[in-house]
Amino acid sequence: MYFVTTKLDGYILFAMTPSERAAIGLTEKQDVHILARPSDDASWQVIARWSAADFSHTDFMSAWHNRSEPSEAAGLLVVLPPALRQRVAS
Repeated sequence: MYFVTTKLDGYILFAMTPSERAAIGLTEKQDVHILARPSDDASWQVIARWSAADFSHTDFMSAWHNRSEPSEAAGLLVVLPPALRQRVAS
């Protein structure tokens, strides 16, 4: 899977999945956000967040290089290290 880089206020990096149903954003404070767009409207909802020091946005995006896009945005979280995955799920 690839990510399409675009812009969204509040993020220094914002990239969407090919379907535009999910995205990854990096804030100035180095927080990584996974966002979902549940319908065709323009609003995004943060579904997970963590510090880039725990798992960088680059590592996250690279982990998806040879994978297919999941049908749901939450499916993106499978590439997180197990301990981090548990933390963001709670």
